[in-house]
Amino acid sequence: MAAPSTAAPRAERSTVEVKIGIQSIPRELVVETDSSPDEVERSLASALADGALFILPDGKDGKIIVPADKIGYVELSGVEQRRIGFGSL
Repeated sequence: MAAPSTAAPRAERSTVEVKIGIQSIPRELVVETDSSPDEVERSLASALADGALFILPDGKDGKIIVPADKIGYVELSGVEQRRIGFGSL
């Protein structure tokens, strides 16, 4: 009789790609974050209203910090599902 499998179930993580256009800088900043699109939008709206810093956690335990008054645009992509672990496609 075969032993029961002890492999952990596959975990899924969703990330959102955020593109930030900064005034007077020709290239956009592209960040993947585990925050939801609604959280990103609320954080941006709050930073713009207060004239504060827009702080966005990246997917690697870091942060992106941009002065809100220097942001030209922010573009959110769809949610991407990533699988972690081994498995067949």
